[in-house]
Amino acid sequence: MDKLIQDLKVQIIAQLNLQDLKPEDIGDDQPLFVEGLGLDSIDALELIVLLQKQYKIKLSNAEDGPKVFRSVRTMAEYIMEHQPQIS
Repeated sequence: MDKLIQDLKVQIIAQLNLQDLKPEDIGDDQPLFVEGLGLDSIDALELIVLLQKQYKIKLSNAEDGPKVFRSVRTMAEYIMEHQPQIS
């Protein structure tokens, strides 16, 4: 899961065009919204697109969003639980 967390940090920086950040600047459990990275609702939409494009995962319930996108670790856990198994 550590590799997935590192990959997510790189992908988040690229997807959200956060050029002033490096992956090591983002804590695994650091909040992504409000007091953490300070992301907003537009960024949330971009993260949903990231899940769909990179991991083939659709967020089926909008109410899951705040829990899934709380931190990079919670995103990684969600991906591990919901990613289609490659056979």
